[in-house]
Amino acid sequence: MRTTAPSGIPNSDQWSISPTLGCVPRGDGRLSHDLLPGEKGPQDACGVFGVWAPGEEVAKLTYFGLYALQHRGQESAGIAVSNGSQILVFKDMGLVSQVFDETSLSSLQGHIAVGHTRYSTTGASVWENSQPTFRATGYGSIALGHNGNLVNTAELAGMVADLPKENGHTPRVSATNDSDLITPLLANQMDDEGKPLTVEAAAVKVLPAVKGAFSLVFMDEHTLYAARDPQGMRPLVLGRLERGWVVASESAALDICGASFVREIEPGEFIAVDENGLRSTRFAEAKPKGCVFEYVYLARPDTDIAGRNVYLSRVEMGRTLAREAPADADLVIATPESGTPAAIGYAEQSGIPFGSGLVKNAYVGRTFIQPSQTIRQLGIRLKLNPLREVIRGKRLVVVDDSIVRGNTQRALVKMLREAGAAEVHVRISSPPVKWPCFFGIDFATRAELIANGMTIEEIGKSLGADSLSYISIDGMIEATTIPKQNLCRACFDGEYPMDLPDPELLGKQLLETELAAGPAATAAAEALRRP
Repeated sequence: MRTTAPSGIPNSDQWSISPTLGCVPRGDGRLSHDLLPGEKGPQDACGVFGVWAPGEEVAKLTYFGLYALQHRGQESAGIAVSNGSQILVFKDMGLVSQVFDETSLSSLQGHIAVGHTRYSTTGASVWENSQPTFRATGYGSIALGHNGNLVNTAELAGMVADLPKENGHTPRVSATNDSDLITPLLANQMDDEGKPLTVEAAAVKVLPAVKGAFSLVFMDEHTLYAARDPQGMRPLVLGRLERGWVVASESAALDICGASFVREIEPGEFIAVDENGLRSTRFAEAKPKGCVFEYVYLARPDTDIAGRNVYLSRVEMGRTLAREAPADADLVIATPESGTPAAIGYAEQSGIPFGSGLVKNAYVGRTFIQPSQTIRQLGIRLKLNPLREVIRGKRLVVVDDSIVRGNTQRALVKMLREAGAAEVHVRISSPPVKWPCFFGIDFATRAELIANGMTIEEIGKSLGADSLSYISIDGMIEATTIPKQNLCRACFDGEYPMDLPDPELLGKQLLETELAAGPAATAAAEALRRP
């Protein structure tokens, strides 16, 4: 659905109306892209893209950039474009290819664009929470996309409640995600004389107060902005076009739109791009803690993060896994597609042949249509089917990137045995996931994490495998070539890179539910409901 937001209209973030959804979400509001229907695996973070390029078709560049980032979020997609006098926003629930077509993209004319693909790590999967978010400012308007997850959401909600009044009212926040708290804070800052600050000046004031993981891409009518949290937890890169600049979550998105890689946006850095060129400001000291799970699973294999190629890291994880957990077997196969690089590495190191034992239906992939009960009972076969002639009678090493609850691997082992496998040895190219992530990955709850309450031997028996082994934390980190102190490994070892608030002030639905645990949480919910 297209929504137009003319600049300078007070409360013009309220122009939206609820669209007719073009897809069917799961019953719990999330979309499944795992191999087992209904199974909740590690859900991806969001993807952001921005471009400043006079004379280029910026909406189409953004569309293809988002297409390259589709793996980072499949619930909603949106693009905002400025023609220098107003910002037009087009967003809806669905995949990038479902939301946009030639007609919608041709209506988005301008020289600056910001795009977003969303997976909901804070706030429900509803249209109101889709991005880019939009606000009027004292100088025009702002559109913003956010990848990551904040940990001081309640504090930010209180800051929004304390903003100067608009026509006698607190600035209204219609969404229930942390991103839509950053937007009014950027849009409503005043100087010492009570005059509105520009977006650029407001960003330097607001960003130091934002805690957690954030890679932001935003714009006003004339300037493209980007910022990355001081820990650099989520990737964000800068690229160059012949007639402009691009920022994106991953370097692979630069490739698809013909931009050359320049560098990463540094942790704690804020940049602005306009007709005067590129400006860089340091709003916080860099304390690098990049997410190691980006190397394990989240990022595309053709992406580089912190100077290290993701594919090479995954292959090396497989080699390390073969050294740490050898198996007497006939064939190494992968759980497609994310387990393939590690499986190749395992085969290379072990000398066991690598083969294709499973065929994936690429057209089911990340579907919005939920299977019928009959289809669901077939489970994993909806997306994977065994090559019986390859598997029959073989002792298999099956390499996967991670185990969350174990249901997918359990179904996979059962299917391989039914196809005639003599033995099934499961090897995982990441350590056991034992702790929740508060920085942009939506794992199952800690109570659901199979490694939280069982030994590795017990997990293996639960899966029905002949053996189960995980890579060590040090082995995984070594494969990235990034120093251990520069990586966040919290989901594996419980060592979080920053202080966290009380548990009742964290959570996906914090801004949608009044929690009885304390007044701060209630204030957060109230701040979002005030007219």
